Amino acid sequence: MDAFSDGERRHAPQPEILPPGAWGETQPVEEPRGWYPPPQPPPRPQRPQRRHWASAPATYWLVGINFAVYLFTLAQSHSLTGPTFQDNLSQALLCNGGAVLIWNQWWRVFTAIFVHFGWIHIAANMWCLWNLGLLGEPLLGEFGMVAAYILTGVAGNLLSIAVHPGFPPDLGLAPANGVLSAGASGAVFGIAGVLLMVLRSPLIPIPPIETKRLRRSVWQFALINFIIDAGIWVAHTRLQIDNMAHLGGFLSGIVFGLPLLPRIGAPPTSFTRRRGLTVAAMTFALLLIAWWLRAYHLAATV
Repeated sequence: MDAFSDGERRHAPQPEILPPGAWGETQPVEEPRGWYPPPQPPPRPQRPQRRHWASAPATYWLVGINFAVYLFTLAQSHSLTGPTFQDNLSQALLCNGGAVLIWNQWWRVFTAIFVHFGWIHIAANMWCLWNLGLLGEPLLGEFGMVAAYILTGVAGNLLSIAVHPGFPPDLGLAPANGVLSAGASGAVFGIAGVLLMVLRSPLIPIPPIETKRLRRSVWQFALINFIIDAGIWVAHTRLQIDNMAHLGGFLSGIVFGLPLLPRIGAPPTSFTRRRGLTVAAMTFALLLIAWWLRAYHLAATV
């Protein structure tokens, strides 16, 4: 309780500056005339955050694995120019319709997306993968990035096998008339297809002008590379490109990104559930396609 009565409170000495609420309402202290607050320095512009491996760890892991496989096959080939299609190890890892459909070597549709021939081949693919991955992984997450790379790369190889099955005239001979292919380009095209879909989400915390610019850049990347592929195919140059693997990866990337579009930028729980269902559905669809290819091959060779 206060030590002053009501009468004593009125005559009690008052401090010059009262703490708020201590002695009732306080009167605002008048600022001296002609006084102005000191000018504040303008806020410094924030520096853009530098990209580092922690912002896209799955992308760096995928790039590292591709380089590790390349160095391993390079050491086994005993050639400084890079592995060749004739190397025994490379032969076991390449995608080939005859080997897959006739000898049931289905691992090839997976291992081929990590095998490259020559420094230019791997450098070009890894440069594209690194740039697209730094853009896509913050949207897809680590699991989504790895799933998109593997599933679209496998889908591209399955389309290549469907178009170039390589059925031999005699089942006792090695697979003939097929296509030997390898490289991460099908998966790179797949990631580009995914980005074209997910960048359309209105929930992405990016200004609309920026998202349009990013989508335009991805479209330009895809169109320029498809034009180059078509030119090489028409010119029949010594440089051979598996156009079907590129097309299959790109189309499967669009299919992969469509179900994620409504949930990109949504709460993590909702997006994670939708992403898991998308990966499971696409895996099941690829297994059905592989089964159909095998059944069609058996019916064609009877």
